[in-house]
Amino acid sequence: MLIYNYIITSIFVLIFINFLVNSILFKNIRKYSLPGHIVKNPPLVSILVPARNEEKNIRRCINSLTKQDYKNIEILILDDNSTDGTSGIVKNIIQRDPRVKLFSGKPLKKGWLGKSWACHQLSRLAQGSFLIFTDADTLHYRDSISKNLAAMTANNLDGISVYPRQITVTFHERMTVPFIIFAILTFMPLVLIKYTKGPFFSTGIGQFFMFKKDAYEKMGGHEAVKSEILEDIHLSKQIKKAGFKYMVFDGNGSIYCRMYGNFSEVINGFTKFVCSAFNYNGFMEFTALSAFSIFFLFPFVLLPIGYLFLDWSGTLFILGFIQVFLILAIKVVLAIRFKGRVIDSVFMPVSVLYMLFIAVNSYRKSKSGKGLYWKGRTYNVENEDTIELIEDCYKNS
Repeated sequence: MLIYNYIITSIFVLIFINFLVNSILFKNIRKYSLPGHIVKNPPLVSILVPARNEEKNIRRCINSLTKQDYKNIEILILDDNSTDGTSGIVKNIIQRDPRVKLFSGKPLKKGWLGKSWACHQLSRLAQGSFLIFTDADTLHYRDSISKNLAAMTANNLDGISVYPRQITVTFHERMTVPFIIFAILTFMPLVLIKYTKGPFFSTGIGQFFMFKKDAYEKMGGHEAVKSEILEDIHLSKQIKKAGFKYMVFDGNGSIYCRMYGNFSEVINGFTKFVCSAFNYNGFMEFTALSAFSIFFLFPFVLLPIGYLFLDWSGTLFILGFIQVFLILAIKVVLAIRFKGRVIDSVFMPVSVLYMLFIAVNSYRKSKSGKGLYWKGRTYNVENEDTIELIEDCYKNS
């Protein structure tokens, strides 16, 4: 037990050091400003928004985009076969701002997943030299576009992905959504994203991508990731694979998003991609879940058991305490930086149990033939090489 705790504590120290380095490298886009030559002659930026039954979000999203301090933009909305009032809301906005354009999405093409197909159609319609792909449930402060373009220019990049501040309201959201940024800043060495050419060290979030148009086209665009559930991660790998420069940034203060609104959305949202993160490989997922439990669940279980029932020695207790302390320190720092609830940090074991349940549920659904559900579409992913649409409930409604 003593050797085990020495090993785990040593690994935790390395994880914590990586987290501290990442916290410095994960720069906020608000620190950048556009150079004079772009201010004088701003290139056209195409903002591309796929929308599928987004009547609750689309007005707020588009209104925030029309109020940008960067004026040379076009805002293209693709109505992806919605059955609600999405298109009507967009048409009303078009009447007062001609920069907003609405297009009707074509039926889902065989071999494609819904979001990638929608983004691909939008990219073919865009006229700008820069392309921004952003979700309909995002909210943009007035400097969002200018700061992102400034970050790309200052760092001489061909593409970026920016992590919005995630709005979490319900307990279910607060236990799951923060794990995205927790995992990235804890495990991914961000310095290797920018300074390595291989695609292994790469990540991104589909809520906001920005590309130089020529780089996007040369890397194959969304067509290169057309059948990937995690199209955002694969886009980040694709641009590096094509030899372009890419980095991730902190969008806190400029971009906001509420990913999910209730328990059902949380479960469906995370279920659809967890298994795909391990290439639908049961052994890989089991190994990862075991390691995840050892590092982020067991310390909270072993420390009180060891102290109350096993008469742990001073050294064992100190090592267990260090493990719990480092986990909570990371959670507290993230909560403060991204304006979450610090008190939620003490629920870390509960968060881990949420993610373990979701991971098991994702694998079960992936292999059961029932498929993975999102945005009204259910996909069969039993064979990851031939992902197929099982049902489109919006189409049948």
